[in-house]
Amino acid sequence: MPHGPTSWLRHGLAVLCIACVALLAGGASARTASGQMTAQTAALPAAGLATAGAEHQILGARLGVHPDKTRFVLDLSAATPFRVETQSNPWRVVIDLPELAWAVPSLPQGRGLVRAVGREPAAAGRSRLVLDTTGPIHVLQAAVIPPRDGHPPRFILDLSPGDGRTRAGQTAGTLAAANPPAALPPAARVAAATVPPPVARKPLTKPLVVLDPGHGGKDPGAHAVNGVHEKEITLAMAREVRRQLLATGRYRVEMTRDRDIYIPLRERVAFARDKGADLFISLHADSIGRSEVRGLSVYTLSETASDKEAAMLAERENLSDAIAGVDLKARSAQVASILINMAQRDTMNRSLRFASGFLGSLDRQVAVLPNRPLRSAGFAVLTAPDIPSVLVEMGYLSHRGDAKLLASQTHQKRLGAAFVRAVDAFFAKDTVLSRS
Repeated sequence: MPHGPTSWLRHGLAVLCIACVALLAGGASARTASGQMTAQTAALPAAGLATAGAEHQILGARLGVHPDKTRFVLDLSAATPFRVETQSNPWRVVIDLPELAWAVPSLPQGRGLVRAVGREPAAAGRSRLVLDTTGPIHVLQAAVIPPRDGHPPRFILDLSPGDGRTRAGQTAGTLAAANPPAALPPAARVAAATVPPPVARKPLTKPLVVLDPGHGGKDPGAHAVNGVHEKEITLAMAREVRRQLLATGRYRVEMTRDRDIYIPLRERVAFARDKGADLFISLHADSIGRSEVRGLSVYTLSETASDKEAAMLAERENLSDAIAGVDLKARSAQVASILINMAQRDTMNRSLRFASGFLGSLDRQVAVLPNRPLRSAGFAVLTAPDIPSVLVEMGYLSHRGDAKLLASQTHQKRLGAAFVRAVDAFFAKDTVLSRS
């Protein structure tokens, strides 16, 4: 993971911004930036840049939030020049590109330091993307990365918050500035910045659910009484949940692992944030010294565990990183830092809402822990400050009945259906809240 626990503590997650960028083929005319522009251009190598035309496309767009920056990435069909400018009165980031086709369903919604994401008319042969921000911002990096490791060319934009001394006019890129067009009236500018383009008649992007099969590789997790390892059960369950969610046609689904490999806990969180997840579900199966204990339980993040058993379980799960030599001494301070952040409060509330809804979606055949199945603890995988996150302990592998059920495809399908019902209800409620 690029930012360790000490980095999280140092920044205290003061930077929780999400820079959203959208792309649409440009119109015939464009307007100039407000105020005077002073250029500090960071040139990119000209080699390998294609002359972009309508045949070139944006293949994907995603956001990743880090303690010291927000990263926006565009997947491109071919490397292309660009120009980035910061403007004030009002504060915003303008991204000019050659004319490109937008091959993703819709524009991201504004969050964090970005009030709205939209398009504006641009000079002929250009496309213009606009990020209206809540205040001054800095461009830390703007670059096109050549294809590598199976990834297409990528445009990367890193942003951080500015302050009262921040000046507009920061520029980067190799694309020449366009001739100043006529200014748009304020009403037209606001509309352009907030209305997504009518691409493929899909007004909203499908929510992204990231599934996290616990453990893996050198970390087998708990051992079932029937000899099965937790890492095998969690992977099988995640695949079943993914299959059912995708079958609805309503969601995108990513998995932190789809094979038997070890992934450090905080890299799982980073994966979800880099992908721009709307919901994070970590799947586990517990084991305990008392073989009579059984039942499913759901955990959300809390600095203070709901009870002693929850605290011990979180400690066991978090220490799985010690297998790879990761220092987890700062874990409690990191969790505390995240909980202090205002943005985390809303995320915790939404996490609790999903957890409660999931328990209510379970069939009667699914046994739940009789003593408080809804719990809280400081699990490392639940510390994303901007993604509703839950950890589901699907049962106890130390109980013969639970171990048998968790290895059963019938039971996995039953649990998968419950996840679909809970996810449907969660995002339906989110839509209502966002409109109100």
